[in-house]
Amino acid sequence: MSFVANDVDDSPARLAEQTSAQRSRPGFAMDAYFYRSPRVYRRELDEILFKSWLYAGHVSQLADVGDWFLFDLAEDSIVVVRAGDGEIHALMNVCRHRGSRFCSDAQGSCEAFVCPYHGWVYELDGRLRAARSMDSMAGFDPSAYSLKACRCTVFEGLIFVNCDPNAAPFEEALRTIEPVLRPYGLPTARIAHRQNYPVAANWKLALENYLECYHCATAHRAYAKRHTLEALDEAVACDNAEMLARAEAKTGVTGITLEHSRVYRSAPAFGCCAHTRRYALYDGFDTGSRDGGPLAPLMGDFKGYDGGAGDFQLGPLAFMLNYPDHCVLYRFTPRGMVSTDMELVWFVRGDAQEGRDYERESLTWLWDRTTREDQFLIMRNSEGVHSRFFEPGPYHPEQERMCIEFVGWYLDALDRG
Repeated sequence: MSFVANDVDDSPARLAEQTSAQRSRPGFAMDAYFYRSPRVYRRELDEILFKSWLYAGHVSQLADVGDWFLFDLAEDSIVVVRAGDGEIHALMNVCRHRGSRFCSDAQGSCEAFVCPYHGWVYELDGRLRAARSMDSMAGFDPSAYSLKACRCTVFEGLIFVNCDPNAAPFEEALRTIEPVLRPYGLPTARIAHRQNYPVAANWKLALENYLECYHCATAHRAYAKRHTLEALDEAVACDNAEMLARAEAKTGVTGITLEHSRVYRSAPAFGCCAHTRRYALYDGFDTGSRDGGPLAPLMGDFKGYDGGAGDFQLGPLAFMLNYPDHCVLYRFTPRGMVSTDMELVWFVRGDAQEGRDYERESLTWLWDRTTREDQFLIMRNSEGVHSRFFEPGPYHPEQERMCIEFVGWYLDALDRG
């Protein structure tokens, strides 16, 4: 199906009018305007995406000095690199001479960055080392032409970046969930598999799909057979209570039942979302496998299975579902107004070896299947919201509650601009 992605009848007044109208319908899905307007998309980039803490990668991708990888966001590209002092830096992939990108591969290793256009050379921390023949220019000061940098922080082996120099630090928010994330041993974990699932849809449609499980029972049969999150809280209250009662004894992890949620409007600072809760799997399932049995060695400090899974949110666009024997990270990255990358990363214990301790196909089966189903659902959703006959309906007050929270925060951010 083809459709017109842009809302061409656009202006600052129209944006203000649509934002006000959306506020007047609390609890309702967003109008198509917010998925079709180039003005809205530009405001999102300026006020949300480039001012939030976003997951960029894992420390294992930067094992040695000089290792780097790219994190592409919208039309921009960020080089995440381990410099000579061992510190991790995030640099804009834009030469300070004429703007050429100096890194084109997805990842690599080098002693310095060399722009292929005119040969300017940069240190791994972004300082300009050499600008060929520019000493003939009176007053040329190399220190004035370092690569532009982003804020960067590492938490439990996970690397986050923020392009806003005035952004609040992320560490304070992350420390609240550290006691329940640390036991997984993520700093020394192995990336068993990474896969991108691109979808030709606006990033908000992809994110909203993840934020709610109202669709899980009908659209994700394999997921719903294993995870109580697919049901109303009241229906699975006993399952959750029984799991939480045995969780510490079974896993050997003190405090594993901690519940904390300060996301979107309730976050301590803009874009500093942090959330965790533990919920039950259905009887017969220790982890997210076909038969319910273990898939890999237990992570970190875990000593056993409690029939539960840890749910996490890390910033506005990154999430984790952590089983005792493996962890799955979900990242949503806008690449254009109607183009979104959904990247999944599967982690196992650092000393686990494929073929001996786990089989990749079995490990990835559930969430590969679920995400392919989501690709189909999001595309259908995108086609529908672009229809001239689309009229937003109400969110489910419980199972789509996070969508309601997101929309309120999102509208605040648009107004802020």
